Amino acid sequence: MDAVDYLPRAASLSAADALVVADLHVGRSEASEVEFPLGERRDLLERLRALLAAADPETVVFAGDVLHRFGTVSERSRETVEQLAEACRDAGCRPVFVRGNHDTALDAVRGDVRDAYVAGEDPRIVVCHGHEEPSVDADAYVIGHDHPAIEIEGQRRPCFLHVPAAYRDADVLMVPAFSRLAAGVAINDARAGDLLSPLLDDLDDVRPVVYDEEREEALTFPPLGSFRRLL
Repeated sequence: MDAVDYLPRAASLSAADALVVADLHVGRSEASEVEFPLGERRDLLERLRALLAAADPETVVFAGDVLHRFGTVSERSRETVEQLAEACRDAGCRPVFVRGNHDTALDAVRGDVRDAYVAGEDPRIVVCHGHEEPSVDADAYVIGHDHPAIEIEGQRRPCFLHVPAAYRDADVLMVPAFSRLAAGVAINDARAGDLLSPLLDDLDDVRPVVYDEEREEALTFPPLGSFRRLL
């Protein structure tokens, strides 16, 4: 997929002037009683604001599983999502929320909520969560859902998965979970059918991309079919 700038757990689509983050799982800390030093809300807001300053997008697309709990949304989680949207508006950009499989209660949050978002027309880029086959045709899809990560020398790192012509001859870019409470699903030994998204099937052509925050650059690895032998 052309015109993608990789950022920490986010993708900037320069052709569409859009920033995409997925799988925030707001409310995971209170649901699982996970101890998180910064606090979930503060962590999400600080990292989102840093991305907004770096990318200066016109639109921010939250690509599904914005919420963690199925069926209900707590007042605290609702406030967190609304503060994330307010951070976007304060930065001069428009927040758009795309439903994921966890987001049965997302309509309880005030904002622009959709099943998919068309981020650009030439090429036609569609942002959806990726848990089901999209109803909108595209030249490229940007999705989340599987929380991809890769293990290198015993360390698990969040990663992007780029697959050319993966679904209906369209490129697919899967972004890692924006939530740092999600450990990530290691794709080192993944085979066809191991990922949950129906948009990715044959994983041999998957190219993992890791954003190195210390060097502030994206590292693109060989296709997984050949990369497995190097791990």
